[in-house]
Amino acid sequence: MTSAANTRLVQVDALRGFALLGILSVNIWAFADPYYASTTSNPAYAGALDHLIRLLIALLFETKFYLLFSFLFGYSFTLQMAAAERAEAAFVPRMVRRQVALLALGLVHGALLYYGEILSTYALLGLVLLAARNLSPARAGRWAIGLVVVTCSMWMVLGLLQGLEGTWIGAINHDAAQKLTAFSGSALQTLHFHSQQLARTLPALWILQGPSALAMFLFGYAAGRQQWLASPWAWDKRVWQLLLWTAPLGLLGAFGYALTAAYAPGGGLETFAFGIGQLTAPLLTITYGVLMLVLFNSTVGTRLCALLAPLGKMALSNYLMQSAVLGLLFTGYGAGWINRIEPLLLLPMVAAIFLLQMGLSAYWLHRHPYGPLEWLLRAVTLLAWPSWRRTG
Repeated sequence: MTSAANTRLVQVDALRGFALLGILSVNIWAFADPYYASTTSNPAYAGALDHLIRLLIALLFETKFYLLFSFLFGYSFTLQMAAAERAEAAFVPRMVRRQVALLALGLVHGALLYYGEILSTYALLGLVLLAARNLSPARAGRWAIGLVVVTCSMWMVLGLLQGLEGTWIGAINHDAAQKLTAFSGSALQTLHFHSQQLARTLPALWILQGPSALAMFLFGYAAGRQQWLASPWAWDKRVWQLLLWTAPLGLLGAFGYALTAAYAPGGGLETFAFGIGQLTAPLLTITYGVLMLVLFNSTVGTRLCALLAPLGKMALSNYLMQSAVLGLLFTGYGAGWINRIEPLLLLPMVAAIFLLQMGLSAYWLHRHPYGPLEWLLRAVTLLAWPSWRRTG
């Protein structure tokens, strides 16, 4: 493999590792706050600082990092196509097996650890991308833009309809009380809550996240076909011009959504703002990704890239590890700290978990070529046992 190809793969892995930080920063709220994604604000957040932190999380993290992860899924799809071609193997059976295995892992993850999981959505949407594998990059980009515009317009219309019916702000949601009771109780209560909520939550997640994730799959596929990440320094001259309009527009849409999520959740206002936020979220995702690529190609950022790459290389294992750690901290599987940790303290907890994963990933990959779940997924994909330990 050439040096340029190695650079590309390391940067793709490092971007994926960076995306894991954003996903952890969002998912910790689903474990720590029973009112997260509810129709009402947490009554325990009495201070302005609590609401400000909630606003900043919605502004900078929510609906941004799963889009980056989705983009990288689409990009990696093209790398898998190339790998199958080099091996002179049929790509479609490989990919179908991979997606079925991912679906099974997602459903088990959702039933046991986190009912809000996204792996099953990726598994099904990956089959859609497989069916569209012969699209030209230009057509894939047009389909992605159309999907985002149409979907977000529907959300905005739905928000207006909710408002016309008099539901601008949500009513009391009793699921928060059930979640608080379950996570504060025994491991069996937590397991029952996850398995019960999974069937209710998955269809909602497919509707909320599916269209945007598929659009980013297509964007990533188009980027992979054109090898945009093979040498990102080639378009450095235009990068700042790009950021001058992606960053302000992305932040503007995100700010409207963040205000409603923090202060007026659950009604037509949040639904309308969600539509605007989803429309501009890809722009902020682009901003994050481009800034990280520029950083990776600097003298200081080369070291950061090397630190993040092991996390991204075993992203599946790390994603499930995050759910397991958060479950031990906040649910009946362990300490049961749900609704006991102040919002400000959640930020250093995210940093601590992420640094722990960074060290464990580097340690593991020093001895193994793949993460444990990546190894399993590769075995199913190839119908062969990959090497478990590094040799030589």
